[in-house]
Amino acid sequence: MTTASKIFVAGATGLLGGQIVSSLLDKGASVRALVRPGTDGDKKAALDALQARGLELVEGDITDPVEKLATAIGDATTVISAIQGGPDLIIDGQVNLVRAAEQAGARRFIPSDFAIDITKLDDEDNVMIGWRRQAAAAYGDTSLDVISVLNGAFYEVMIGFMGLVDWEAGTVSHWGDPDQPLDMTSVPDTAAFTAAVALDPEAKGTQRFAGEVLSMRQFHQTLERATGRSLALKNLGTADELRAEITRQASATQNPFEYVGLQYQWCMVTGKGKFDSLDNAKYPQVKAGSLEDFVRQAAPKA
Repeated sequence: MTTASKIFVAGATGLLGGQIVSSLLDKGASVRALVRPGTDGDKKAALDALQARGLELVEGDITDPVEKLATAIGDATTVISAIQGGPDLIIDGQVNLVRAAEQAGARRFIPSDFAIDITKLDDEDNVMIGWRRQAAAAYGDTSLDVISVLNGAFYEVMIGFMGLVDWEAGTVSHWGDPDQPLDMTSVPDTAAFTAAVALDPEAKGTQRFAGEVLSMRQFHQTLERATGRSLALKNLGTADELRAEITRQASATQNPFEYVGLQYQWCMVTGKGKFDSLDNAKYPQVKAGSLEDFVRQAAPKA
């Protein structure tokens, strides 16, 4: 596959999807993105900037009828899904996207996996990863080459959504063993690795990347170095106690997004979702940034 091959991206208005498109354009790739009708505001401005660099836009939705979606995919040889959402999108939508890609004559599909090692987990370990595993099983008969890109946890999520870092209180919290190694990568670097995989004709199967492999103790030390702040490392309990807390929260709500952050933490601190090896060396052109450099730019200083 060469940069002349067209790549179709679903989810281009999301943070990761937009970065994937940008990385592909940087490499001279021909890119078509699926956008919902009526996209406006900041998302529209971001798309306009990408269009100015050569992005082709087509309106539609991954839940459109297969024939319509196949027309949108057109002559793209690789289809990338960077969508986020519930099972209607992650399972049903991605299966629909695969069937449309088959009909359009595409050859490869990169699903919206982008997580810790989903191949080592069970569906019930993490509801969002479970949806991705169920989607993979549902399109398991596809004629497309499916290439899964995994990146561990995003730096952005580790200092944000996870709720591990409380800058105001000056604490870094964790469950379980503070010395368990964890895989982490920034969103831009994940996008760069994804673009490299999409343009690599030899890429197959599951590809695993990490910008850093750090324990929570090292994560805490890195945040202190990067910010010049003294942060207390706070142990919230054992991995078994974390699992019990997840069970308690799951029984109290019908919304899995309320506790999925804890599920990600359990998969990480137990080591169950840890990568056994990394594929960074396959793409030396991608220079993954360190967590320390990222935090220097993103976090409040002392």
